[in-house]
Amino acid sequence: MNAALKQIRLIKRIDRLIRLKATGSPIEFASKLDISKATLHRTILAMKELDAPIIFDIKSNSYLYLNEVIFKFGFHANTSSDYNLDTKPRYKRKKIKKNIPVPKNETGMF
Repeated sequence: MNAALKQIRLIKRIDRLIRLKATGSPIEFASKLDISKATLHRTILAMKELDAPIIFDIKSNSYLYLNEVIFKFGFHANTSSDYNLDTKPRYKRKKIKKNIPVPKNETGMF
């Protein structure tokens, strides 16, 4: 499996367990995911770089989101009327000039 797909699937699993408030300690969480604690920390750091508001709550001994967020990755149906493949390009195409005289060389050949 592609490394990027593995990472996305891992993030989805982490997200699901955080939503269920079923992560446990970092060691327990890593064990549930069958990854190392270091991999867990790197993945959570990557999620934070993507603006996931993740914290570890000592009282509940679980990772939590500070506020409700949704992790989505993939292709989804577009319901926006702004998206139209038939629109004209935003740039102007250069017109090609035709019948440009080409200078002859000494032999009279082009």
